[in-house]
Amino acid sequence: MTGEPRNPAAGLPGSRCSGCSVAVYPADEACPRCGGPASPAALAGGGALWTWTVQRYAPKSPPYQAPSGGFVPFALGYVELTEGVRVAAVLDVDDLDEIRIGMPLTVTAGDGVPRARPTTGREEGS
Repeated sequence: MTGEPRNPAAGLPGSRCSGCSVAVYPADEACPRCGGPASPAALAGGGALWTWTVQRYAPKSPPYQAPSGGFVPFALGYVELTEGVRVAAVLDVDDLDEIRIGMPLTVTAGDGVPRARPTTGREEGS
């Protein structure tokens, strides 16, 4: 892995069961529902916010080390993808007070925790 963000058009690296068609993220070789074999599948990455919370205080140190600018509150949520998979992600939003259940989000994965940002009108139409 290069450390660069994944291209959202490439999808999330998940898997799909060849027996019962359940999709999962992250990818797994076995289906969590039936135990059958699963094959790699690119999941769409688009979905809707299922639930969320805001982390408004810094974690205890150690092991947490505050960044040079200090702690900044952030949101975490579960995004339900069109395939029915719920993915935990950091919500990259401009205003924490604008977060709403059902808001359209696009999830991308790279190194670390997946990130979700509001879906643009152009992305919704594709």
